[in-house]
Amino acid sequence: MHPALHRNTFLVKEHVGMFKAANNFDIFDPETGEEILHCREDSLGFFTRMLRFTDYKRMTPFDVEIRTPNGERVVSVRRGVSIFLSKVDVFDESEQLLGKFKQKLFTVGGAFGVHGPSDELLCELKGKWTSWEFSFRAGGTELAKVSKKWSGLGKELFTSADNYILQIDPDLPSESAIRQLILAAVMCIDMVLKE
Repeated sequence: MHPALHRNTFLVKEHVGMFKAANNFDIFDPETGEEILHCREDSLGFFTRMLRFTDYKRMTPFDVEIRTPNGERVVSVRRGVSIFLSKVDVFDESEQLLGKFKQKLFTVGGAFGVHGPSDELLCELKGKWTSWEFSFRAGGTELAKVSKKWSGLGKELFTSADNYILQIDPDLPSESAIRQLILAAVMCIDMVLKE
């Protein structure tokens, strides 16, 4: 696992754009402002790009690469066409299946299960219907939480950019694969649950 994932707090900034098809984010250390990861959706096909501007946006496939600023792959997040419920695959830096996300049916605020490579349930991501707050829970233990960081009325009204704060419980071991899955899941919240 890449050392960038050993930290506990991340600031995720979506790229600003009025008419953008690709999902691109930068991830920073909120304390120092250092840019630690890039999330890019570089392999968008022509038809997928066109459908992103329609009501079918939520059904389109995605392939997001999370890399260090110097290009080292950390995690890949992929989904095929989604008709009803999303199923997302997550791969580590050597393209080995790390886990999966499975969207849950009929949830208030949105939810999906975070599964390991053998389909075992590791934790669940659940949202509140009243706000843009999510938590990752395994049983009664909160492993991490995500909240939307407000960045100004003008920016929120006239662009589709979002900023998020991810806080991972310091008790979660720094080498745990769940850290990679949690970071990958944050990239999917907007594409799977909120769009």
